[in-house]
Amino acid sequence: MGLKHEFNKVVANVQDAVDNAKSVASEAGHRADAGAEQEKREVAGDGMALGDKARSLLNQAKDTAQANLDAMKRDGHKNAAP
Repeated sequence: MGLKHEFNKVVANVQDAVDNAKSVASEAGHRADAGAEQEKREVAGDGMALGDKARSLLNQAKDTAQANLDAMKRDGHKNAAP
């Protein structure tokens, strides 16, 4: 029974590592998208229509929130009891 328990722990650790890697990639993608929205507004400047600026701000806020959620999930997995 000890060997099976150790095997299950290894499998759980591998799954945690995979989940962590996915979360890191997802967070990075959302942060990149948020940065791109901000850059788009900076480049367009006053030439960007008010509605487009509002949509861009909302997209940036959404992407930032999603990135923060990914980070919190990862922290939660890291701090979960074994």
